[in-house]
Amino acid sequence: MSTPTKYVYAFTEGSREMVGLLGGKGAGLAEMTRLGLPVPPGFTVTTEACKVYLATGEQPPELGIEEARALAGLERTMGRTLGAAEDPLLVSIRSGARFSMPGMMETILDIGLNDESVAGLAKASGQERFAWDSYRRLVQMFGHTVMGVDGDLFEQAIAAHKAQRGTRDDHDLDAGELALLTEEFKAIVRRETGEDFPQEPAEQLQRAIRAVFDSWNGERARVYRHREHIPDDLGTAVNVQAMVFGNLGPDSGTGVAFTRDPATGARGTYGDYLPDAQGEDVVAGVRDAVPLDRLKILDPRSHAELGDHLRTLENHYRDLCDVEFTVERGRLWILQTRVGKRTAEAAFRIAHDLREEKTITADEALARVDGAELTRLMFPRFDTTPADVPLAHGVPASPGAAVGVVVFDSAEAQRRAADGQRTILVRRETTPDDLPGMIAAQAVLTSRGGKTSHAAVVARGMGKVCVCGAESLTVDPVARRFTTDTGVVVREGDTVSVDGTAGTVHLGVLPLTASDVGRALETSESTGPLAEAVLGALAHADSVRRLEVRANADTPEDAAHARRLGAQGIGLCRTEHMFLGERRALVEAMILARDHTARQEALAALLPLQRADFTGILEAMDGLSVTVRLIDPPLHEFLPDRTELAVRLASATHPDVHDRELLDAVERMHEQNPMLGLRGVRLGLAVPGLMSMQVRAIAEAVVHRRGEGGQPCAEIMIPLVGTVEELRLARTEVERVLAEVAAGTGESLDLPIGTMIELPRAALTAARIAEAADFFSFGTNDLTQTTWGLSRDDAEASFFPLYLEKGIFSVSPFETIDQEGVGRLVRLAAEAGRSVNPRLETGVCGEHGGDPESIHFFHRVGLDYISCSPFRIPAARLEAGRAALTDAETSDSR
Repeated sequence: MSTPTKYVYAFTEGSREMVGLLGGKGAGLAEMTRLGLPVPPGFTVTTEACKVYLATGEQPPELGIEEARALAGLERTMGRTLGAAEDPLLVSIRSGARFSMPGMMETILDIGLNDESVAGLAKASGQERFAWDSYRRLVQMFGHTVMGVDGDLFEQAIAAHKAQRGTRDDHDLDAGELALLTEEFKAIVRRETGEDFPQEPAEQLQRAIRAVFDSWNGERARVYRHREHIPDDLGTAVNVQAMVFGNLGPDSGTGVAFTRDPATGARGTYGDYLPDAQGEDVVAGVRDAVPLDRLKILDPRSHAELGDHLRTLENHYRDLCDVEFTVERGRLWILQTRVGKRTAEAAFRIAHDLREEKTITADEALARVDGAELTRLMFPRFDTTPADVPLAHGVPASPGAAVGVVVFDSAEAQRRAADGQRTILVRRETTPDDLPGMIAAQAVLTSRGGKTSHAAVVARGMGKVCVCGAESLTVDPVARRFTTDTGVVVREGDTVSVDGTAGTVHLGVLPLTASDVGRALETSESTGPLAEAVLGALAHADSVRRLEVRANADTPEDAAHARRLGAQGIGLCRTEHMFLGERRALVEAMILARDHTARQEALAALLPLQRADFTGILEAMDGLSVTVRLIDPPLHEFLPDRTELAVRLASATHPDVHDRELLDAVERMHEQNPMLGLRGVRLGLAVPGLMSMQVRAIAEAVVHRRGEGGQPCAEIMIPLVGTVEELRLARTEVERVLAEVAAGTGESLDLPIGTMIELPRAALTAARIAEAADFFSFGTNDLTQTTWGLSRDDAEASFFPLYLEKGIFSVSPFETIDQEGVGRLVRLAAEAGRSVNPRLETGVCGEHGGDPESIHFFHRVGLDYISCSPFRIPAARLEAGRAALTDAETSDSR
């Protein structure tokens, strides 16, 4: 007999291990309660209840009984009754998903207030203004969140009262004005919804819980989950917690604290405090908070207690903790903790420092950073001089350098981004509704808020540049401009540079310079704490990873650069790139050759040039493998554009004979779908001498490097093979040329010969193809195109955005490998190939070789190496190490 499902847990019943059921916030509240921290009591409605509600549209039948029982227990603990006319208990309703989604779902405070209990609250607190301020907040939040009233209507009413009073601060509205404002809010609710604001506390509670459940599928939550790759089927928990009040006067307040700097990772306590305010005021940025150190002056005892609790939490969670707290008339309450979101810089420094402090192991430190963060740290930064006077200074909330045109709302940021423009989203303060614009923009700039504001927290989580609290800017979204305190006006469409590291904004485009991390990776020398942390993480990743990391490089310069960044060879050297520029004329001569002799002359002219290319690359990678792919694209790509030739001939008084020959060749070679036409191995077999010229150039380059005392390790890759017969014919030709060069030079040239698996048929017949191959290199770009039956360039410009929006693709299959389809072919081919040839080397050379998620998949499949562009080498090294750790953890848990 199955155990009945339990849908409600008191904070005293849970723990951090129950995060899937209680959500991150609920599990944190339960864990802090278990640790004895001062947490206002309450209970959590589980994610399972949310899943039932979302699936059926109804709450589970047992939920109402469990909620009533939990509420009765809370009332006994507090000695007060929800919404009572005398000294009422009030509760907050907050969402809490398994993975942090800051500001993406709903919060409703002060549940339990009504026309009677507001008087009881005023009497019990001795502060009539506080009671009416709390009531107007409830009507405003409940009306907007639960009843769907346009939030701007409430803001306009507040603005009118402040204008009449001649103030910009809500605090200047007295109790009488707040009472009038509350009545206006209720009238707005009645007018907009056709129903009165509910007076029954139990109804408020139930409707608020359902609203939080509904917010899981709200637009901003869905957008955020899509960006952060959070599954849609997890649901959210709901936390019902006794209210404590930071808006009871100067001896009260609310704040957010971090156990380390979430922007830089520096040790110490950081955060913001807002006296005489409720919690939402801090993250909303509607008033400028003061640094957390100010609390030490305002309330030394609470500050000291907070410091103790922060140390307790960091020691317990062994990580940066993000803590929300309230001081109620000198008494400190801890409202929430979670492992804090941080910038890429902070992630590496914190992981390194905790490792150095022996708080976590080297493996744990590596698991806490990732390749995407490392890539962001390699981006250039602004090269500023003392003459570069900023337009404004603000809080450096999320580091990096961004340049773009100014926009003032989310829709405009999205529109311009769709047109290919880089934008800077400028707001007084952001709200969760700004998320799509924050995703589209290169950076976020606000005139209000600090490191704990919505803009800062979300930008850090997304790796976006962000400067908050630039108080000298007056932002006017209606006029679509901002003005500095020196009178400079910046209008929508003007270009600015935002430095998230320095917290500055500059007019125009600032020059860029290489990042300190980039320089450190090139030299393997530390240039400071951050570089030391990055190099330490990479060193450990290199010590544990199984996958080799090679580079896609076509020139000696690229090869040398890749080697400096840690590449262990070249997994893909494209030879067609060597036929461009000044050499195009020789390729044209080969294509236009009318007989064998003319073609051989053209190929003979190309041979020394190719040999020099390979010699330089082998020298740069001396002692490391270099996999050279023979020419892959169709020959028409090396000829001028057909339309351009036709126009040139039609407009010429005396048409050029060479142009006519070129046009004839272009038309003769025209294919309806050239990417599936005469290319790769087909081209090598169909054009006599082309393949042998390239193989001879490789072989002679190997011999030349040996003569110079080098250790060249060349491998020859034949592309686009679909059948073993093709590979055998091509291999015979390759071996013939290698034997000729070996006989002529006295050198042994037993070079590995393999193929690129980039067609579904090749993957499905891999066991046969492996009979004639020394290695497989998976060309996952083309394998994705041929498996999906689409053209990457055409698809990404047409229906990809629609597919991503509708959830058909969670991510582009060209960005992260499609494990169910393309990935299955990779696994099948690798296993089949190794079953025939146990010594078969397998690797991947498509751009997936640099994608973090794909690297973990290639590790699980058992490939020997990944290959990617030089810039992605460090991130690939890091992820290959992390993949090995994940694999080890999985094995240990079996």
